[in-house]
Amino acid sequence: MPHFSLARFLSLSIQAKNSRLFTVHLATTATSAERFYSHMLQNPNNIERSLSTVKAQLDSTCVNQVLNRCVPSQSLMGIRFFVWAGLQSSYRHSSFMYNNACELFKIKRNPSIVNDVIEAYRKEGCIVSAKTMKVILNLCEKAGLADEALWVLRRMPEFSLRADSVMYNVVIRLFCEKGNMVMADNLMKEMGLIDLYPNMITYVLMIKGLCNVGRLEDAYGLLMAMRRHGCTPNAVAYSALLDGVCRLGSSERALELLDDMEKVGGDCSPNVVTYTSVIQNFCEKGTTIEALGILDRMEAYGCAPNRVTVSTLIKGLCSEGNVEEAYKLIDKVVAAGSVSSGDCYSSLVVALVRIKRHMEAEKLFRKMLANGVKPDGLACSLLIKELCLEGQVLDGFCLYEEIEKIGCLFSIDSDIHSMLLVRLCQENHSVEAAKLARCMQEKRIRLKASSVDKIVEHLNKSGDKDLVTHLSRIGR
Repeated sequence: MPHFSLARFLSLSIQAKNSRLFTVHLATTATSAERFYSHMLQNPNNIERSLSTVKAQLDSTCVNQVLNRCVPSQSLMGIRFFVWAGLQSSYRHSSFMYNNACELFKIKRNPSIVNDVIEAYRKEGCIVSAKTMKVILNLCEKAGLADEALWVLRRMPEFSLRADSVMYNVVIRLFCEKGNMVMADNLMKEMGLIDLYPNMITYVLMIKGLCNVGRLEDAYGLLMAMRRHGCTPNAVAYSALLDGVCRLGSSERALELLDDMEKVGGDCSPNVVTYTSVIQNFCEKGTTIEALGILDRMEAYGCAPNRVTVSTLIKGLCSEGNVEEAYKLIDKVVAAGSVSSGDCYSSLVVALVRIKRHMEAEKLFRKMLANGVKPDGLACSLLIKELCLEGQVLDGFCLYEEIEKIGCLFSIDSDIHSMLLVRLCQENHSVEAAKLARCMQEKRIRLKASSVDKIVEHLNKSGDKDLVTHLSRIGR
């Protein structure tokens, strides 16, 4: 047998084997889901006790299939199965599965179903553990149901259960997100009354919540109170307050808090995110030149800036008309080796486009390509888009070909490919359109659905059969 034929035979054999294994897996999962579902229908009372007798594999696919069988007529049974599954040692719900359950049973729009589950446990004399309540609280959290979560917390003593700090934090988080800081504060005080002292998570939630409702002084006071209650603030707690100060307070106060973090050091030491948050605050207030001083301070403290830090400064400098300072900043950062020249100049290209200095942006972009500096996807996409919008579609295509030569096409948005192809077709540049279509086909870049209709309309007028052939392979 020729070598190529043997290779092809082995390839086909492996594909067939994988296909059979996949089919077997699907069949097994479907059978498991059917077993669980049928068993619950046959044993509607205290289904949790009988589910453990079912000999079937339990995984996320199986759980999902059971839930789908229960929608919409058996929603209560479906949620009880979901809670039971979350208690099994061999399986654990992911965040996706919690979201999926909330969506399937529309728990946010039908919050009373949470009460129905608890009531069913009580009426049927089911054995309810603290872990059972945690799964239900997690459903409340994903659905954003603060009042229902509090109701679950209050019902726990009826089952001889005691809430722990994790459960309290779930409910506190929900009330903080709701903006009800009075209830959140009451719950935190309640923890102390039952020997469940607030931990770092509790304090951070409360600080964020207080800042979100504009109670900055109370958030400051809470940070100070942490030490008195034996919970030493760390960088996360300080950063939560600092974020609030940046949004609501003065720049001077933000610098004071940053100074405190630097002096305390240790677990309170500011990191790159902390400094970047303060820098962003200065830039948003139109004082980017002053923000450059924070960059110097950051580096002196031994914390190197990242791409987000530099991009924020470049954007601020350009928006304030200090483009020359942006170039100086890039020279400094690249020389220090903290951020690459490609990332820095890509940010500058984007900033120049957004302040309508398109010619300068294009000139800089071409200089990057000539010097072998790879631009990022946003810079490539944005510049090609602007050329198309300005009616320079051929220039946009030429730039596209230059980008292809240095291997950066993979980073260009598929929408930009579609826009460029539509413009080329509309302006009767069939040769360039065919080249682009072939490139998209080779790289498996799909046409945007709305673009297909526009292109077909053009092709019906032009009668370009070759281009039709290429486009038929990349259309959706």
